[in-house]
Order: sequence, then C-alpha cells, then structure tokens
Amino acid sequence: MPSDDIARPHTRSHDLPVSTALDVFMSAGWAPSPLPPDTRVPGHAHLPARRERLSARFPGERLVVPAGVLKVRSNDTDHRFRPHSAYAWLTGLTGEDQPGHVLVLEPTGSEGHEAVLYVRPRSPRDSSGFYRDRRYGEFWVGRRPDLDETTMMTGLRSEHLDDLPTTFAGSRPPTRLLAGVDPVLEDLASPEGRTEARDTELETVLSELRLVKEPWEVGQLQLAIQHTTAGFDDVVRALPQALRHPRGERWIEGVFNLRARAEGNGTGYDTIAASGAHACVLHWIRNDGALDPSQLLLLDAGVETDTLYTADITRTLPLSGRFSAAQRDVYDLVLAAQEAAIAVLKPGARFRDFHREAMRVIAEGLHEWGILRLPPERALDEDSGLHRRYTLCSSGHMLGIDVHDCAQARAETYLDGVLEEGHVLTVEPGLYLQPDDETLPLELRGMGVRIEDDLLITADGAKLLSDALPRNAADVEEWMARLLES
Repeated sequence: MPSDDIARPHTRSHDLPVSTALDVFMSAGWAPSPLPPDTRVPGHAHLPARRERLSARFPGERLVVPAGVLKVRSNDTDHRFRPHSAYAWLTGLTGEDQPGHVLVLEPTGSEGHEAVLYVRPRSPRDSSGFYRDRRYGEFWVGRRPDLDETTMMTGLRSEHLDDLPTTFAGSRPPTRLLAGVDPVLEDLASPEGRTEARDTELETVLSELRLVKEPWEVGQLQLAIQHTTAGFDDVVRALPQALRHPRGERWIEGVFNLRARAEGNGTGYDTIAASGAHACVLHWIRNDGALDPSQLLLLDAGVETDTLYTADITRTLPLSGRFSAAQRDVYDLVLAAQEAAIAVLKPGARFRDFHREAMRVIAEGLHEWGILRLPPERALDEDSGLHRRYTLCSSGHMLGIDVHDCAQARAETYLDGVLEEGHVLTVEPGLYLQPDDETLPLELRGMGVRIEDDLLITADGAKLLSDALPRNAADVEEWMARLLES
C-alpha cells in the first residue's frame, strides 16, 4: 500500500486551501484604482507610422505579432518576462505584464489594416483569480491595465485574450504569423495561406523596418548609453572591493547590473566581466573568476531602458590602474583598428567596409610583431583569413531594441547592404590571444582586448554616441585614477 505522503495529490508550494467564507470576503470591499487618464506608452506618437509601414507591405493579409509567453526557469518559477522586440516596437508595450498578449493587424475593406490588441486584462475583484492565480493574478505579479486603459495607453482597440480563438474561427484572410514566439498561436492562427516562407518574410520585414532609427529611438539609445557610462564609472570605483573578492568578476557584474536595474529595465544582455584569459572567451558570462591586478578586465555591458533600447559598450581596463608595456601594445593596436573602422563610416559606405578596415590594421600589426608570418594582404584574402586565429568575430553589428538588432534582415539590406543616415551600430574590434597558443610570445598569451562603441550614421559621417567614456590608453588610466581617488 502506498504511504499517505505518496497517495496525496501533487500541490504547489504556495497553494493553501481557500474557504468559502474567505472567497466571499475577498470578493468585496475594494475601492476603484484606475490609471491616470493621461497615461500613454512612451513614444506613442511614432507607433501609428510604424504600423502603417508594416501594413503597406502586406495588403489584404492578417498579420499576427505575439508578445511571447512566460518561460519556466525551474519548477514553478518563471524567467523575468520581456516582450518580443517586434511586438514592443509596434505597440509601445514593454512591461512584464505582457505575456500571452497578441497584436493582430486585420485587413480592412481598403488596403489598410486595423490594429487590435488581444490582452489579458486585470482580474476582476469579484472572481478569485486576482489573489489565487500565482502566474497572472494581481496579488502575485502586479496590476495589469483593463481593456479601456490599454486602449487609452496605446490608441488601439483592445479585446480580451479569451476572444482570440473566436477571431481566428471567423473570416480567414491570408495570414502571416511571427512564428516561434507563442506556441499556442502556431495551431490557433488561421492556416489560410500560411507557410513557413510567408511567416519568415513577415519576420524579415519586421527586422528591416527597424534598420533606420527614428530620432526618438536615437534619444532612447543615447539614454541607455548615458546610464551605461555611469555603470562603467561605478565599476571602476568598486575595483578595490572586487579585487579582494574570490569571485571578483561577479562583484563587477553585480555592480554594473545594479545600475542597470536602478536606471532601466536591466541589462540588454548578460554582462561580460572577463579578467585575464577569460577575456579570450568571446561571450564569457560565467563571471566566476578572481581578479589579478597584473591582468586586464574586459567589461562588455549595456543598460536596457524601460523602452527596451540597449547600449552595447566594451572597455578593457588595467586592473592595476596602469597598462604594462605588453598590454599597452595590444590595446593600442586594437584602438588603431577601431579608429580606422570608424573613419570609413558614412552614408553610402558598405556595411562590411568598417570591419575590413579594422582587420587590415589588425593584420598589419600582427605581421609587424612577427606573429602573422605571411604578408597582411595575403592573410586578408578570403581563401586565407589566418589573422582570424587572433580576432575571430565580426567587428560590429546594428544596435537598437535588440543588442544584435535587425538580425533577421536579408543580407542584401544589412550585411551586404550600405549604410544610411539613421543607422545605429557598434564598432568593436578585438584581439583574443589564447593562453595556450604557442604561436604567441609568452608575454601576450592569455590577453584579451576589445574596445566597443556605439555610433549613429549622420548625413556626413558618424557620431560617436558613447564618447563620454575614454578610449585611448592614457585617458583610460587618468579616468580610472580620478574615480579611484574620489
């Protein structure tokens, strides 16, 4: 016979029985708590034009853009929710109260669309969900707007999420879905005309429409950069404590992430706090190492604003406060590569030009050091690329509401395309000299240097948005000394 413990049904750790008396008591005696009547999503004036541009690409078709769903981190605990970037860009809704919500652009009699939001409104106080639903209940995860408030905030007609199946069961125009975001919608969305290729085209168009940034978006990116700059200052001030901690990299991560959460939504990506040879791991996010004052710290971090626009900046700092001769040689070569890359940024330049220019400088430097044995021009040939042993990845990417923004754009409009006024991108050459690389002299092994900045393409060149942080070695040393003395 099973024991009593085994025979009992499974329960959640927070579930407690609710008596009829308690349920009745909880259903009454609540005062109204409406949102202020002028509440609007940030940047709401720009949203109609964004949706109109999308509408014009797919006349007569139903377009379905989900916010995404909660994802389990462990057992009954979910990851913190962030809406899909396309949904946020089209609706202005960026909060943690958006899981499961869906934007539908319904084709109208003309060639336009009506945008309708399907949302889970706040739980009414005459039912038990507001205090019993651990995943969506207001007492558990916070208030959501009701339908009228959602319309007020966005200017869009808002319907209950429960009505979405009825919508899809009605008229069946050709449909495109932003796929892979909400599993429920994969079966629910009308199959009329839906194919993987058509859904992929919607995803591609949504990426390409975001390539050129509006002035309002540039302002949000500049705000993210401003907060990120403050976070880098915080890190330098915290270096004495971090150097004393056995996992100093995590101390650094925590210091920066505090600034990100205090000023914005959080970090735009997992902070890379990589000391010593860890800096040779391109996406080092374990951050479990100690700090050695004889080595460098590579900090790649960005604050994400509440509107979800993120900065992406990297600085490589001497943990002693001053570069050694070998460290400075490597740093200066990377800086020269970055400056050469920035110099070619302008409207009409091909996107790949700045990377090629950075790699030219890197290859020439490695050849001068005797590390790259063949001539630089030969190393840079596509059938060679031997310089990439020491600098493996690309030298930059588009930046915006995603850290690697517009990644689903076609190559001809992005990687093989030309730069336009309003593009925002990073320039981030680096050298990653692995600790076990026998082609390197001993004094260079285990050293990683990356310098990354955020730039706006302007009418006559490029504006360095992250210029508040020093870049050349002498200025980095002076900046660190000033902050450590304050």
